[in-house]
Amino acid sequence: MDGSTARADARMISVFILTHNEALDIAACIESALLSDDVIVVDSFSSDRTVEIAQRYPVRVVQHAFESHGQQRTWMLEQIAAKHDWAYILEADERMTPALFEECLAAAQSAQHIGYYVAERVIFMNRWIRRSTQYPRYQLRLLKLGCVWFEDYGHAEREVVSGTTGFLQQTYPHYTCSKGLSRWLAKHNRYSTDEAKETLQQLRHGQVRWRDLFSRSEIERRRALKDLSLRLPCRPLLRWGYMYFLLGGCWDGRAGFTWCTLQAFYEYMIVLKVWELKQQEKGAIAPEKPAQRIAAKH
Repeated sequence: MDGSTARADARMISVFILTHNEALDIAACIESALLSDDVIVVDSFSSDRTVEIAQRYPVRVVQHAFESHGQQRTWMLEQIAAKHDWAYILEADERMTPALFEECLAAAQSAQHIGYYVAERVIFMNRWIRRSTQYPRYQLRLLKLGCVWFEDYGHAEREVVSGTTGFLQQTYPHYTCSKGLSRWLAKHNRYSTDEAKETLQQLRHGQVRWRDLFSRSEIERRRALKDLSLRLPCRPLLRWGYMYFLLGGCWDGRAGFTWCTLQAFYEYMIVLKVWELKQQEKGAIAPEKPAQRIAAKH
């Protein structure tokens, strides 16, 4: 691809970057995304220097109050006027790579599908955690605007598509602990609350799609496995053993051991919060009041 073709192609894809208090990551993320001529930072009213840093670059900064991951993405795709028909979604602790961007351009030109999944490479303790992160784990990141929306699922989101989807070969690095372990723990404490609510909902009204456990689609298998795991006893311990031994986290060294342990701890927080929600419903535990939550933050 020569220089003139690359510049012309760059006008085919807009890049959205979702942020909230990402001062440590936002500069490197934006710099990786400037392969596109239309980079849009969608900020959830950060209280740090995220917006100030972002405004140093030739990007647009739009602020919108965060309600949930699914709603934020859907609002962004529907309400922000992007320059192009195709968009790529980045998180601040992720990076675009030249090889991935070139493959995105080719996919957008072919328009064979309306959305494309991309696999992440989790970087933790300065090491790619290849095995215990279930690599390749795919996220829908490249999409044609007007054809993809998102709905909430636990702390994250699930895509709703009006057309077929495909998979890209290139991957993106995800520096999942780039802001330190304290920030990681605080974030997953919040995530576990949403996951507990979703777990309770799934246990009562959902079901395991047994056939999907053997699907050829990695996305369907992963979702079915998660729904099954919600119903298993000793989930934290089972998750640790599954990640460390069956997936091969033991071969990822100290970083792999730490990663598996943190994920098991996260699972245990979810289990405890499910128990707490059930106790609140019975009246055995009073729900936490807003004033208590505010005091806890300070």
